[in-house]
Amino acid sequence: MRGDRLISILLILQAQGQMTAKELAEKLEVSERTIYRDMEVLSGSGIPVFADRGKNGGWSLIDGYHTDLTGLKESEIRALFAPVSPQLLEDLGLTRTSEDARNKLIASLPDVYRKSAKDIWNRIHIDTSSWRGTKERIASFEMLKNAIWEDVKMEIIYQRADGQTNNYIVQPLGLVAKGSSWYFIAAKENGDIRNYRASRIQSATPLKETFERYDSFDIATYWKSSKKVFINTLPSYEVWVKVSEEIFPRLSFSNYFVRIMETKSNIEKGWKPVKLTFDTKEEAKRYILGFTDQMKIIEPKELHLEIFKMAKEAVAHYKP
Repeated sequence: MRGDRLISILLILQAQGQMTAKELAEKLEVSERTIYRDMEVLSGSGIPVFADRGKNGGWSLIDGYHTDLTGLKESEIRALFAPVSPQLLEDLGLTRTSEDARNKLIASLPDVYRKSAKDIWNRIHIDTSSWRGTKERIASFEMLKNAIWEDVKMEIIYQRADGQTNNYIVQPLGLVAKGSSWYFIAAKENGDIRNYRASRIQSATPLKETFERYDSFDIATYWKSSKKVFINTLPSYEVWVKVSEEIFPRLSFSNYFVRIMETKSNIEKGWKPVKLTFDTKEEAKRYILGFTDQMKIIEPKELHLEIFKMAKEAVAHYKP
């Protein structure tokens, strides 16, 4: 383990330059004390690592030092050559480039590793497209991609979820693929960073003004935090129901935004208590009504009359 970690430290410093013991410890998931001990080992073995003291200090390699390490582990080869979504590569216009880069990487590997790298693509394939092959139309995707690489401000016309359209002047920071959908990450003029669903951007016009990207901005960290905030703000409506044993396996295959939160082991004459959660009450009512006599509401009691009313209206609508 220590040998792998020492190599990792060497490669990290070679690729990223100066880093503090705390940053290295967080990256390698060890204590700072362990990093200091590792540095002593590296230094004692003749590797020119040194520490700059002070507020902006950290560990680094002496200028000009470089090592070529080809001892890749099998797990590292799998991680390096794991396939990505062909659909997303096509969206980005990188399909051919990705194939060329992959072939060059394989050619650069020692013979002993080459077969392992090629074998990965015959065992794992990632497909983010829908079953029917439909995809969101993004009117200004090329403009968005170019603006991100060129660091130019943009004026976008964006349609919100409620149908309202707004104009924004933004600083493009990146693109995030969530499933088969793309999200455009950009900073507003007041510095607030926002997510825009790319398919709702009706037009995007690059401006002549450039901007300086935030050095501290990390798109993966930002997206993880943004996603957590979004999930915490989602509405939730919980319902306890009794479900017929016959249909219980089908609950996980619904097209509705329903989640099984809890089940009870006791079964009463073929009925299994289940706690479900929906985004809204309306979704809950439509879902439960769809199972007719194979699902019974335990609570909230208010749903009894509301679903009964919906059933009566459906009967009246289709009555010959």
